[in-house]
Parts: sequence; structure tokens; C-alpha cells
Amino acid sequence: MSSGINNKKLYHKILKAVLAVGPGLFLIGYNIGTGSVTTMAKVGAEYGLELTWALLLSALFTYILMVAYGKTTLVTGHTALYNIKNHLKFGKVLALYILTALVIGELLALMGIMGIVADLISEGIRLITGKTYSTFWITTALVVLLYLILWKGEYRSFEKVLIFFVILMALSFITVFFLVKPDFKAILTGLIPGIPDKPGAMMLVAAIAGTTCSAAVFIMRSTVVAEKGWGIENLNAEKRDSAVSASMMFFLSFIIMVVAAGTLHVMGLKLTNTVEMISLFEPLGGKTAAFILILGIVGAGISTVFPIVLIAPWLISDYTGKKRNIKSPMYRILGAVGLMFGFGMQFMETRPPAMMVFSQAFQALILPAVAIPVFILINKKELMGDYAANQKLNAGIFVVILFSLMTSWFAVADLIK
Repeated sequence: MSSGINNKKLYHKILKAVLAVGPGLFLIGYNIGTGSVTTMAKVGAEYGLELTWALLLSALFTYILMVAYGKTTLVTGHTALYNIKNHLKFGKVLALYILTALVIGELLALMGIMGIVADLISEGIRLITGKTYSTFWITTALVVLLYLILWKGEYRSFEKVLIFFVILMALSFITVFFLVKPDFKAILTGLIPGIPDKPGAMMLVAAIAGTTCSAAVFIMRSTVVAEKGWGIENLNAEKRDSAVSASMMFFLSFIIMVVAAGTLHVMGLKLTNTVEMISLFEPLGGKTAAFILILGIVGAGISTVFPIVLIAPWLISDYTGKKRNIKSPMYRILGAVGLMFGFGMQFMETRPPAMMVFSQAFQALILPAVAIPVFILINKKELMGDYAANQKLNAGIFVVILFSLMTSWFAVADLIK
């Protein structure tokens, strides 16, 4: 009896500790979705570990901007778009541009995510039962289930759902990582900066930046910090939370890249369909290994859907400065509209992985419009007072701005080609 009580107490302590890192956890679930899985798998398949440097820089710059946006929100008491709209010249136009571009980019990503998740669930059912089911009906079931969870509408309940899927995703990819047995010499070689002279390489560098150092993450960071109820007294906790979040984003993304490099790249294959990657794991560990990978990618996908569906109403609340109420008619209607985009891949010839890489590269185009405003805001003495950025943080944000302009150019250059 006492053992059961002690176990229950231990569970509650662990849950409380995990929830204490709420904003970071939410963003890990949002950031490491099927967009990251597909992009990192495609990078690993086509170039091995040559582009590890781009992932490492993206994670470092993610930390810097997360700290900057979190700090600005804690000091001002207002979220990102509200601050941009009210404290910058031409702020209204810029805030509307960011809002519109982020919603379009995320809806494109949602189409790819739901397409990939439906394909993988169908493959998982085939592995277990030997039967195949229509991805249209699988998508329908997912949309209904997700909307029911959304209808219940409590941020804390979303956190708990995300905890489950983030842990499931992490354990699945770590397990597969050890099954692959990566070449650590190749890992070290990949830290040397360089861009392969091949078509599409620059687009993938932009996609790495878009999926890791994502403009949406920083705007959402501001919202989830506010949703958590943190204040100025939580500045140190906000830094720690940002560090944990950015580190986990790098770690999980890197593992996915290594898994693809150790399978697809070694076999000389490119990733055109996520299900192809699953089938490669049967020789490594039988159906069990393949099923573990399916669980990981589906977990990644579903953990991303909630923040994407919430992004439009959250950004509207952010822009207008109105209270966020997940149970309000606006949230429920826009949530339903967002989920309808999950059917997009059912009516397109483009395969979900191609759509995901395009949507992540599109995100890279928005990054300068998010990095430059926070640089101005965090240096406004009348806004930040004694909490204005120091030289170290300013130098970090300036380097991020240069990186964002470079990756935006990569995305444009490859799109033109």
C-alpha cells in the first residue's frame, strides 16, 4: 500500500517538474514535428551529416531569440505582435505581415503533417494486421479526435497531451538511433561548415533554419510564456527553459538526421515518401523497429498539430491585445477551419515530404521580419528600462539577423532555380 502511495507521489513530482518547463516543452512539441522529421531525414538521406553545422547554428540562434522574445514579454507584460504593433514605426503593417505569413506557412505545414501522419498510421496498421486502410478515413478520424480535444480547450490539458507525445517521440528516436549504430567520425566531419555543390542543397539549408530557428517559434514563445503566467521574477527560469528547449530541439533533430544518414544515405536513396524510410528499418530490427519509428513520427506530428491549429486565433489575440480564451467561438471556429486543411494532401499529387520541405523553407523567409523587430524592441530604454539588452545579447541577435538574411537568400535562390 505504502509502495503504491510512494509511486503516486513520485509520479506527481515528475509531472510537476516537467510542467514547470511548460513553455519550452510546448515549443519542443511544436518545433519537432513531422516538418523537422521530414526535413532532417531528407538532409540525412541526401547529404549524410554534412549539414550538421547548419543545425547546430540554428539551435544556438533559436536559444538567443527565445531568450529575447521571452524577456521582452516578461518585462512589458505584453506578447510579441502587440509590442511590434504598438512600439515600432510601421508596426501595424509589420505585425499584420508576420501574422499573415505565419498563418499561411503553418497551414501549408499542417497539410504535409496530416498527410504524413495518415500515411504512417496506415502503414502501422498494415504491419500489425496485414490490411490497409484509406488515408482519407484515417485523416477524418484524426480531425474529429483532435477537434474534440480542442473543444475541451484548456492550455494545461494541451501541455499534458504534449508531454505524452514528446516523450514518446524522444524515446522512439533514441531507440532507433542505437539500432542504426552511427559512424561518429562522420558526425565530427559534419561539423565543418560547407554547402554541397548539388541542386537543392541551399533549399535544405534554408529548410533546416526554417524548421529549427522558426519565426513562428519566437512569436509563439511570447504567447506561451504569457499563457504560463510568468512575470519579471521568472527571468532566470525563462533563460533555463529556453536552454532546455533549444538543446532538446537540436538533440532530437540531430538524432533524426543520423538515423536517415545511417540508412537512406548509406543505401544511396532519397526521401520522397516517409513510408519508404519505415520499410528500411525492418532489416535492422524487424517490424518492431519499424513500428517504433512510426510511433515516433506520429507522436511528432500530433504534438505539432495543436500549436498550429491555435496559431491563427492566438496571433489575432496577440495583435489585438485581447484575452486568450481557447473556449471562445473565435478559437473554436478558426480551430475547425485549420483542421480542415489537414485534408489538403488527399487532393494533391505532391507527396507530403516535398510539401513539408517547401513549407519549412518558406518559414526561413519570415525569420528576418521576426529577428530585426526584437533587436529594436529589446534596446528601447523607455520600454525595457533596466532590462534592456546587454552587449552580449545584442551581438547574438545581430548574428542571428545575418544568418536569417543568408538563409532567406538560400530559399529564394533555390526557388528561382
